[in-house]
Amino acid sequence: MAVTAQLDSRPVAISATRWTILICAILCMVMIANLQYGWTLFVNPMAAKHGWSIAAIQVAFSIFIALETWLTPVSGWIVDKLGPHGAKYVVAFGGITVAIGWVINAYADTLTMLYIGAVIGGLGGGAVYATCVGLAVKWFPDRRGLAVGLTAAGYGAGAALTVIPIQYVIHTSGYEAAFLWFGLFQGGVVFLLAWLLRAPEAGEMAGVPSPKVAQSSRNYTPGQVLASPIFWILYVMFVMVSASGLMATAQIAPIAKDFKVAETIIFFGATTLTAALIIDSVANGLARPLFGWVSDNIGRENTMAIAFGLGACSYWLLGTLGTAPWAFVVFAALIFLTWGEIFSLFPSTCTDTFGPKFATVNLGLLYTAKGTSAFLVPVANIIKTSTGSWHLVFLLTAIMNIVVVAIALFILKPMRARMMANG
Repeated sequence: MAVTAQLDSRPVAISATRWTILICAILCMVMIANLQYGWTLFVNPMAAKHGWSIAAIQVAFSIFIALETWLTPVSGWIVDKLGPHGAKYVVAFGGITVAIGWVINAYADTLTMLYIGAVIGGLGGGAVYATCVGLAVKWFPDRRGLAVGLTAAGYGAGAALTVIPIQYVIHTSGYEAAFLWFGLFQGGVVFLLAWLLRAPEAGEMAGVPSPKVAQSSRNYTPGQVLASPIFWILYVMFVMVSASGLMATAQIAPIAKDFKVAETIIFFGATTLTAALIIDSVANGLARPLFGWVSDNIGRENTMAIAFGLGACSYWLLGTLGTAPWAFVVFAALIFLTWGEIFSLFPSTCTDTFGPKFATVNLGLLYTAKGTSAFLVPVANIIKTSTGSWHLVFLLTAIMNIVVVAIALFILKPMRARMMANG
């Protein structure tokens, strides 16, 4: 009877443990969300004070995204190498560095110093992001899409909580004060939460329900993953969809200004830009668990086709009808809703395909695609400057999403089916 009770209680204990760790990981992601999604609030104030061009300032954003992503394989390797408790040390390091990065931004009086802040902040942000997503895929093989989606939602929606406070500090005390105090607070919370994180111990996941979607019975090493054509197909898809989204998410404030709707009051004293930033963050966060959950039930590629097909429509609608205040808010939100799910769908697909043992480093390798795509963000400004409008930018982003839908259904899906069938 004692043995039976112990076995019966194990799934309950695992459930409590993994959900507690997932909540801590989500909170860590909330704390680093402003590194990317709050950035647009600082662009125009920096340009106004220093006379820097928008394109030059956005180079810092590109550097941040590149470092946040390209160094994640290193963070992932360290986490996996240190074992189940490696996560806490890497995330604690990330908390310290994201704080340092924003403090540097607060005092940056040259573009070079701004770029240095982006490097340090990117290093810390990537360490936190990669580790938290890696924990989600390891603890939840039965609900991988949902768990990764919830974790990534913290990153996508976390900025919604601080849009108004950051704007208030910028308007009353200057953007430098906002960088300083929010940086110290966010980094400090991440540092404290880090000590509650860990990966599953060997054999700890016994009793977890079986997944509904096909998953590999093998654990592929990073070298084997890099040699797989499926990985590179996922990589190209990730670059294309990420680039289209980053062109919009990093440019929302400049686009609203050019569409002449940024300062239009639409409800309760909120401007179009303020409403869009808050609603966009919520939509971005909602997309990740929503489409992750859908993919747990109908498959990864089918969900990709639905999400990216809707995304193509969203870019076109914003580009053609977004010059009206409410239309801008609605269609920008649709873009975020149909873009943010890449951060649940691709990690889930990668771990389903290549196994959980080396998931943190393998996901880091795939996540570098976001860094590659970041260097297309300034291209959007160049296209807009040369053509005089955002129309061509939105047309290109819509086409990119349509191409990815075709790749998901007609290339990736049959290739992964053959791989799973062969074991």
